[in-house]
Amino acid sequence: LLTRTPFPPQSQAIVIYTGWERHALVGSDVRLSCSFFSWRWTSEDVTFSWSYRPDGSRDSISIFHYTGGAPYVDNKGPFRDRLEFIGNPSRRDGSILIKNVDYNDNGTFTCDAKNPPDIVGRPSSVRLLVFDKLPVQAGVITGAIIGAVLGLLVLIVVIYYLMRFLVARRVFNLSVSKHGKKGKGKEGSQPRQVSLRPTCRYTVACFKTLKHNTPQLNL
Repeated sequence: LLTRTPFPPQSQAIVIYTGWERHALVGSDVRLSCSFFSWRWTSEDVTFSWSYRPDGSRDSISIFHYTGGAPYVDNKGPFRDRLEFIGNPSRRDGSILIKNVDYNDNGTFTCDAKNPPDIVGRPSSVRLLVFDKLPVQAGVITGAIIGAVLGLLVLIVVIYYLMRFLVARRVFNLSVSKHGKKGKGKEGSQPRQVSLRPTCRYTVACFKTLKHNTPQLNL
């Protein structure tokens, strides 16, 4: 019985990764990362392409290409003097650096990569937001709230066990003090003196009584 093994396709899907959103301060430099996953070895013909769509615009413009082992920055785009390639194609890294960002740079940056013969894939996009002051992220606020709640719970537990310890110590001290007073009362009391005065005269009846109540000694 013979089975037929299908040949692998000439091209397979390539998966491209970028961040979802980047925040930057006016006048700062921001790194826009781009990488890809491919079942193939990294080809010498690997390529990266970046495009930019400003906020409020429907059209994208090409701003950067890496092909044939060399980077090319578009000489007519808004980043012609402020864009630098900082990636490492041999490690499947096509990251770029935008210098001295301004409010006009707000928009969506899209990265596309090819690793022949893997050329089929969906480009990935990252949005850039430029601020005077970086906003506090929701994750930081959530983490602070969770930390405060956990700290409060720990404090409540510590107070609870501390109160239990103090109450137990108080009860123990009272118990020791009470027993100590009882002991002192017993030790300090004088023994009761028993009167040994004779209750009878030296009469015949008295001698008979003493003889009856006194045990005889066998000598």
